Amino acid sequence: MRTLNLGILAHIDAGKTSLSEQLLYTTGAIQAAGSVDQGNTHTDTLAQERQRGITIKSSVASFAIEDLSVNLIDTPGHPDFIAEVDRVLDVLDGIILVVSAVEGVQAQTRILMRAIQRQGLPCLIFVNKIDRRGAQHDSLLRQIAHKLSPSAIAIGEPRDIGTPGAGYHAYDADHIAFRARLTETLAENNDRILAAYLGQSAPPSYQRLRAELARQTRRGQAHPVLFGSAATGAGLPGLLAAIAELLPAAAGDADGPPSGAVFKIERGRGGEKIAYARLFTGSLRLRERLLLGGRQDKIAAIKVFDRGQARVAASVQAGQIALLHGLEAARIGDVFGPARPRTARAFSPPTLETRVSARHPADARRLYAALSQLAEQDPLINLRQDDGLQEVALSLYGEVQKEVIQETLASDYGIAAEFRETTTLCVERPSGVGFALMEAPNPFVATIGLRLEPAPAGSGVEFRLAMHEGMLPPAYFKAVEDGVRAALRNGLYGWEVTDCRVTMTHSIRRRHWGPLTTAAEHRGLAPLVLAEALRLADSHVCEPIQRFRLEVPADALSAMLSALASLQAQPEPPQQQAGGYLLTGYIRAAKLQQLQGLLPPLTGGEGLLETMFDRYEAVQGPPPKRPRPASGPQPRPVTAASR
Repeated sequence: MRTLNLGILAHIDAGKTSLSEQLLYTTGAIQAAGSVDQGNTHTDTLAQERQRGITIKSSVASFAIEDLSVNLIDTPGHPDFIAEVDRVLDVLDGIILVVSAVEGVQAQTRILMRAIQRQGLPCLIFVNKIDRRGAQHDSLLRQIAHKLSPSAIAIGEPRDIGTPGAGYHAYDADHIAFRARLTETLAENNDRILAAYLGQSAPPSYQRLRAELARQTRRGQAHPVLFGSAATGAGLPGLLAAIAELLPAAAGDADGPPSGAVFKIERGRGGEKIAYARLFTGSLRLRERLLLGGRQDKIAAIKVFDRGQARVAASVQAGQIALLHGLEAARIGDVFGPARPRTARAFSPPTLETRVSARHPADARRLYAALSQLAEQDPLINLRQDDGLQEVALSLYGEVQKEVIQETLASDYGIAAEFRETTTLCVERPSGVGFALMEAPNPFVATIGLRLEPAPAGSGVEFRLAMHEGMLPPAYFKAVEDGVRAALRNGLYGWEVTDCRVTMTHSIRRRHWGPLTTAAEHRGLAPLVLAEALRLADSHVCEPIQRFRLEVPADALSAMLSALASLQAQPEPPQQQAGGYLLTGYIRAAKLQQLQGLLPPLTGGEGLLETMFDRYEAVQGPPPKRPRPASGPQPRPVTAASR
């Protein structure tokens, strides 16, 4: 049986989860479709999801279309949980992007579509809510072509749109206007069809056009548009037919070595770790050993998805998604085997930070343990403990995410946690070059020399060797690198140091002071040497800058430009468009919340703001400081006298 791993993406409230329910119900995977309003959907299982009516964690279900087994992955639509979408993109074969027929193309929809196109993923666009008053058709198709994809092509049309009895009619070979539009769209990427379109050859048959539509859809070059209603089930048969015809089944050598990726971690009722993994090639069997997170663990149990349920299995095959038990070292993003999934991050990292402490000091250890488990499920919260301040720092996308974490700590772990005000998350970059050398004897029986220097923006941290590798066992070099990376989490001003190159220049295995030095001695000394190198290199604090795209009515242009100036934004010249203006430019992430608050009153609720992380830029004025851990090396900014 063929397998298709299908993701459903959408702006919040476009009806994504309701559509998932209808797909499961229409194919017989469940007996009745759940309701978001009633809190009884099959894909939203967390208490917070049902209370808030939003998806917080990605979930997997399955259904079958004849000989095609579809693993359906429902993803969050709220931007605070965009990291869940990011992780899922690496394991998908195709996507349904849901657009509301009433609200039209919204800001998050555009962000999602850009990510889909960057990854080159096949995508169907499903226009939901055609039964609602105010549903659009022709104007919405123009929005989709303008804002999402010029290669979007409607393969059917709604009937009685905007009424409770709305339905969907799929175009066929007899629809002359559709054949003409289809020929024009496909001609962009097919020279033979282009020749026919220009009258230089005979028109292609309808069967050939449909085959070419499938080929271009699978390549991410064409984006078929369908209409329907998740509430009534209208258009669902047409959508299921398009999934089977136009999206690609999973490919991969079933007889090759096992390779795959972990995209989700959760804990079972007994606290055991469960890893969700997509297998790209080969197979895995029960009790087989798998290397993840630097250690080999035995697979204690396997479950695969089959017609709505996760069922116990003896093995998992290429193309399938499995729940693997017993892999205690597994982490989100781990890959195994020779094949590798896409690794480029589709969305920007979190740019906000908060600090958490237990309301009752006796719960401090339990708080850290609970947050560590939550960090397994969402590594981008980037858990950082400060023993001296009895606080834990978290990275965030927004306030809703913070509220959900607080509620989870209270409901699932019985911990009352207090959160500080959310602040902007900065980074540090080296200003110059610093070199430090510490020779044994010192606090550790080891000798290490490190040179720290700037690297290109966005390059992260690179650790290199400028010495003969035979001087030390490989484990010693790895220990130094681990110590260096740990030390870079807190720079001169308390922020993480990035965009730098650290070169290990010296090391000697000393025998003169008793036992031969160990890898642990090198790991312990490395942060001290790095702290001194960083002090000599100095650093500057950089804050996140967002790229914004703002659509405003014509009568709001002047007020909006004034507001952007007051927020120290960097707008580009306005571009006139139908109904108003398009403003683009850059704004500090710290000012973004103020801009979002000003938008509704200044535009009468008609402004549309879309933002995306662009870069880090040096802070103007006194650099903001973040409290540093009380333990560990304490680098200090270099003074004029010591330069």
